Amino acid sequence: MAEVLLDSSAMKRTLSRMAHEILDGNSGGQDLVVVGILRRGYPVAKRLAFLMTQVEGATIPCGKIDVRSFRDDLKDEAPTDETEIPFQINDRRVVLVDEVIFTGRTVRAAMEGIMRLGRPSHIQLASLVDRGHRELPIQADYVGRKVETQREDHIFVKLSEFDGEDSVVLARGGVVESLK
Repeated sequence: MAEVLLDSSAMKRTLSRMAHEILDGNSGGQDLVVVGILRRGYPVAKRLAFLMTQVEGATIPCGKIDVRSFRDDLKDEAPTDETEIPFQINDRRVVLVDEVIFTGRTVRAAMEGIMRLGRPSHIQLASLVDRGHRELPIQADYVGRKVETQREDHIFVKLSEFDGEDSVVLARGGVVESLK
């Protein structure tokens, strides 16, 4: 059974709220940069950076990080690194963005990648959806929607950049075929 958690309008409102919360939590956009975790975290990060830029009247830089080479479950692969961070992160406040936080392992890998690029003053985490079930002590500082799930459930974040539409869908019990 599938349930739409956020439609396009709700996603826009959620991202707008998150952008304001991030700015409030950082007393504005000074020394703030946004880094999206590839694949779907990056478009969410770009949207947040754009919204914060509109509010602040000054550009909030946005980059992307490819965590495949830092994952503890992909050591045998030699992926191409698609990381693109065209700004310094030393002494900056980094807002790391992913579309869904689940076990925390992807975020751990992203933090390792960030730290190899420099030494930020802070790393904060923003996630469009928090579905629980952490395996590591990692929590999002900014959450769009918190959802109680079972481990076998799936969250699908559809983004216009990839799917031609914006929505967040919860598939209970692992029913995924009809959502692809």
